[in-house]
Amino acid sequence: MTLSERDLEVIWHPYTQMQTATPPVAIVRGEGACVYDDNGKCYIDAVSSWWVNIHGHAHPYIAQKVAEQLKTLEHVIFAGFTHQPAVELAERLLAILPNNQQKVFYSDNGSTAVEVALKMCLQYWNNKNQPRTKILAFHNAYHGDTFGAMAVSGRSAFTAAFDSLLFEVEFVDLPNSDNIGDLKSRITELKSSLACFIFEPLVQGSGGMLMYEAQYLDELMLHCKNEEVFTIADEVFTGFGRTGKRFACNHLQQQPDIMCFSKGLTGGTMALGVTTCTQQIYDAFLSSDRLKTLFHGHSFTANPIACAAALASMDLFIDAKTGENIDRIAESHLQFAEKIESHPRIKTIRQTGTIIAMEWNTGGDTSYFNTLRDTLYHYFLNAGIILRPLGNIIYILPPYCISNEQLSYIYSTIIQALDTI
Repeated sequence: MTLSERDLEVIWHPYTQMQTATPPVAIVRGEGACVYDDNGKCYIDAVSSWWVNIHGHAHPYIAQKVAEQLKTLEHVIFAGFTHQPAVELAERLLAILPNNQQKVFYSDNGSTAVEVALKMCLQYWNNKNQPRTKILAFHNAYHGDTFGAMAVSGRSAFTAAFDSLLFEVEFVDLPNSDNIGDLKSRITELKSSLACFIFEPLVQGSGGMLMYEAQYLDELMLHCKNEEVFTIADEVFTGFGRTGKRFACNHLQQQPDIMCFSKGLTGGTMALGVTTCTQQIYDAFLSSDRLKTLFHGHSFTANPIACAAALASMDLFIDAKTGENIDRIAESHLQFAEKIESHPRIKTIRQTGTIIAMEWNTGGDTSYFNTLRDTLYHYFLNAGIILRPLGNIIYILPPYCISNEQLSYIYSTIIQALDTI
């Protein structure tokens, strides 16, 4: 049997209707912006393998650092113990984050980083004997697939089976010039019961790469600060250069109280989650009363190998060449957007940093379940490009090592699709 056939005998894939799905493509190796299947076919990974692979596949420097760590220490319990990679990563990460971020809490992935953030806020108020149980979030948000993360994500087909089990959340629209006053008034009304406001800064990824302006998010964050409502910036997707700056919050004047990271944190090498917070939040858990402890942890919290991968990724991330590549991709996307924005099959096109999204005009509503999705997916796959449409929305989110020639090929193939599908 082929690798794909063997897979179907034993594996249940994520976000996949296994009865109707085509057999998975068997990938045997990766290099740079490409992966290769078991027949030797090359695919340009235009979505960075679920947005995680910022430096390219099988990066030799990350591989070297991971191999070195494997020979030194592969794992140790992180309750009551520590190790060099975890301490160094926390020090280096805090050094490039907004200066109010003072403490690092490790977890395993983006969903758990969000869970930790929510628990920090809810328990903060409980520890202060001022319980607040409501959370503010945006419609169409996506913060993960664990129960807390689902609760603060927009209600959709993804959450429908669990809606009755999710805790209460106040959902509001993305801020703009027309509704900013109403949004601030709503926060004021809820402030006595509102523990925190969680958001994906500037870009809602899974919601369809929906983009909004920094100035209105700044206004909301300042209002939350004035009303003593904590703010959580979920940078799991937007962090590490995706919006053109190191972090999406670098576009803002206000600083969040808590930040969440994963995905690009290790350069896509392996799972690791980080939640950072202010000294004020950390201090609320310091007590002789053990019940005020943050009772959260994972078997692989601060895994040394994952931390070593993140440190290697950070070395590459802060290198000037990476910044140049981010600027190059952003400019290339902008030029492509200008070239195709008037195409009759383009309903809307939006771009921020290395993210560009095109909404296909189908004559109907935009939907994750739009039937055009499968047609587009297989069209690009046949052309040797991995693009994973969000319904009728195509987006490009490449590794920073992608070449101009590879980008040009992706762009030209999209234009061919626009003209022929």
